[in-house]
Amino acid sequence: MHARVMTGLIQPGKMDEMISIYRDSIVPAAQEQKGFKGIILLTDSHTNKIISISLWETEAYMKAGETSGYLQQQIGRVAPTLATPSVREAYEVSVHV
Repeated sequence: MHARVMTGLIQPGKMDEMISIYRDSIVPAAQEQKGFKGIILLTDSHTNKIISISLWETEAYMKAGETSGYLQQQIGRVAPTLATPSVREAYEVSVHV
């Protein structure tokens, strides 16, 4: 399994809006992607930092979302709430319960 981890800072006062976009738009879109295994959004309302972790069956499925335009579309949905550009990293999942 593979994970895409994205971190970013949300503009002050925009956290609830970002969470709504994530829950109502990004999660359903992710669930339609081939190889999708799960998604988690972590938020810190004191620092406005967010961490999004999406899980993918294989690295190929994870990368397919990057080349198809899917990932860019999702980033575009939350872009108006971001204070800084998001940072994207990829990992192999070594333990998952």
